[in-house]
Amino acid sequence: MPKMNKITDVAQKIGIKKENLFFYGNHIAKVADQGEVKVQDSKLILVSAMTPTATGEGKTTMSIALHDGLWAINEKSLLCLREPSLGPVFGRKGGATGGGRARLFPSDEINLHFTGDLHALTSSVNLIAAVIDNHIFQGNALRIDINNIVWKRALDMNDRALRNVKVGLGPNNGEERIDHFQITVASELMAILCLSENEADFKERVSNIIVAYDSDNKPIFLRALEIEEAIFHLMKQALLPNLVQTYEGNPVFVHGGPFANIAHGCSSLIATRTALKYAPIVITEAGFASDLGAEKFMNIKCRIGDLVPNLALLVVTLKAIKTHGGQKAAELHLESLPAIELGMKNVIRHYENLHNAGLPVIVLINEFADDVESEKTLVEKLLTQLNYEYSFVTSFKNGSEGAIDLAKKVKAKLNEEQRFKFLYDVKQSITNKIKTIARNVYRAKDVIFTEEAVRQIEEIKKQGFNDLPICMAKTPLSFTDNPAIKNAPDNFTITVREVTLNAGAKFIVALTGEIMTMPGLPPKPAALNMKEVK
Repeated sequence: MPKMNKITDVAQKIGIKKENLFFYGNHIAKVADQGEVKVQDSKLILVSAMTPTATGEGKTTMSIALHDGLWAINEKSLLCLREPSLGPVFGRKGGATGGGRARLFPSDEINLHFTGDLHALTSSVNLIAAVIDNHIFQGNALRIDINNIVWKRALDMNDRALRNVKVGLGPNNGEERIDHFQITVASELMAILCLSENEADFKERVSNIIVAYDSDNKPIFLRALEIEEAIFHLMKQALLPNLVQTYEGNPVFVHGGPFANIAHGCSSLIATRTALKYAPIVITEAGFASDLGAEKFMNIKCRIGDLVPNLALLVVTLKAIKTHGGQKAAELHLESLPAIELGMKNVIRHYENLHNAGLPVIVLINEFADDVESEKTLVEKLLTQLNYEYSFVTSFKNGSEGAIDLAKKVKAKLNEEQRFKFLYDVKQSITNKIKTIARNVYRAKDVIFTEEAVRQIEEIKKQGFNDLPICMAKTPLSFTDNPAIKNAPDNFTITVREVTLNAGAKFIVALTGEIMTMPGLPPKPAALNMKEVK
């Protein structure tokens, strides 16, 4: 483990003054934005990936690799990543701070309690829930329909037993009703944290949250509960970006962490905009692949935040390509050139998604020690035939040295013209926006809407919220809504089972397949082997 630099020294590398730091020990700080720092003509890079597999593609590791690689060739950059959630840390994924010599420090603090942002979010979500139930108990002046309360409680942990619960049991404990928990990072409040431009915007969005409906089926906004200021005070520190460092001592903002399969999957707009003020090159990642995090980054975050990305990186691995090419997990260490050829269809589709958005694209191959040489040669040949620019990266083992080729290619590519464009016009109907995403990004033949989804869409339109972007909730393991279907399928349908309105976050959520807002733990949770987090 390297010797960590003082966070004041890390901040100085990009001109952040000591008086603008709130310290959490010697190696973590929150950054108060300096109003006098002007937004420069900075370049914004999006890091995405192919469809995830059980072997892991290393998108965070590769984002860190590029960041360190740029500093190694004397190009100042800032990296913006999402905060880890305790659910995945203790669940299937484990830690989320990179790996090897391309990782963040102090990794254990970042993965666990960090600066308390997730705790503040959880407390705020549950304060809203508590006030709703107390209001009903104290006479229910707002005439809240207890069977139509849409605000859920939250816990930053994978706990399937809390998906559906009964509250108010026993005498004098309020109205007995069915309630629900979601994981904190899937909450609307997390989305609001990450999409707010500043404190005033945060307050306005919070006040516009729909928490329930009254007995006449009219929406009840959070402002009716008169707790906006309480929520703001709970969240005030959480609105500030967190500054940490890479293995090589370079500055990183880690702030906000919405799931990409349920929420919009991007770090905070505040962190990104602050980074653009301090660094000529800003790198950020969006959860999972181009069909989830990247699509939402472009059509939700960039739209709301008036951001224009200049370049996209597509992270792939040989094992992931072979998995999508049909090779069994137990045989991934064996050579299979046919699986490489077939699995490249998945890479091509993700490349096309990013390219079709008007962005230059570089394919980034995260190299592993046990990669088969003949397969590497074939991937190079196929990428060359496709006229895709690419780079093999060995930063897990070699740190910034393993990303020098990538950094040089990125520097050159940033000067290329981009024609970034949104996928859809928000003024289109909700149904058409969903179909546009499914057909153009997933390549679905059609979209099926359940009767409940159709009813909910009509209700959202009646309330006057048609002109909002769409946040698709879909499995990350497939272009379809069935996680078992790999590679790049065609001629399939997507089923939208539920459509909900996040009026505060200002987007509409379309839930597909069996996606849930409260994950469960796998048979062998990562909590059984916490040494991997450090």
